[in-house]
Amino acid sequence: MQTLRSAVVPLLLVFLCPLTGLAAPIVHTVTLGASRRVPYTPPEANSGNKGDEGTTLRVRPLLVDGRQREWTVGELHEVTDRSFVVRRVLRINDSLPGDPAARWTWQPGPWLMVDRTTGHITALHLPAFDPEVSEAVWFRDYAAYCGIATTVKGGLVAVVAELGARKAVVQRAIGPWPQANAPYPVCAAAKWQRTPMRATIQPAGGEAMTFDVVGVSSLVEENEATDP
Repeated sequence: MQTLRSAVVPLLLVFLCPLTGLAAPIVHTVTLGASRRVPYTPPEANSGNKGDEGTTLRVRPLLVDGRQREWTVGELHEVTDRSFVVRRVLRINDSLPGDPAARWTWQPGPWLMVDRTTGHITALHLPAFDPEVSEAVWFRDYAAYCGIATTVKGGLVAVVAELGARKAVVQRAIGPWPQANAPYPVCAAAKWQRTPMRATIQPAGGEAMTFDVVGVSSLVEENEATDP
């Protein structure tokens, strides 16, 4: 007769000790480098400006941990203590078909949001923003500017947009677009008021429009992102 004996299974005792030597969070360094002048082809409405300021731009590299990630133009705007927005500038081949060589020029592009903690760079898609028409003026996490509507009717519009929101806080029609002999810039720089929060946008040759902006809660998303 077979005798069944219980197997003795030694117990493996695992003692959890405090973990030491954990890797410290990566700290990123985000800076803007030295500026330099580059050739610039202004919008057609401004092509009569032959001065040096009208045919060049001052651009600066955006550096993350010492590595160049983008080229930028203009001043940055601090949104929070860890994020800012700055406008991207693009190097574009402006040569026509059949030209013997490439003709490179620089053009202001869309806006970027940069997180200093993670080094993450996000391209912003501001409603109705047009690089040749729009000059955004920032207050907190809001931008006020004139833009070009992408609807069927189109047209020049006044816009107030908030970071993180899919739709504009304000979008009001100004007039048809394109316009013959349109002035440049098409709108004066927007003006902001803190209390109550208001944005004033004035088309060139037109009446100023003032919009109350309701709500002060920021929709800026500052979630942790993957390291660049």
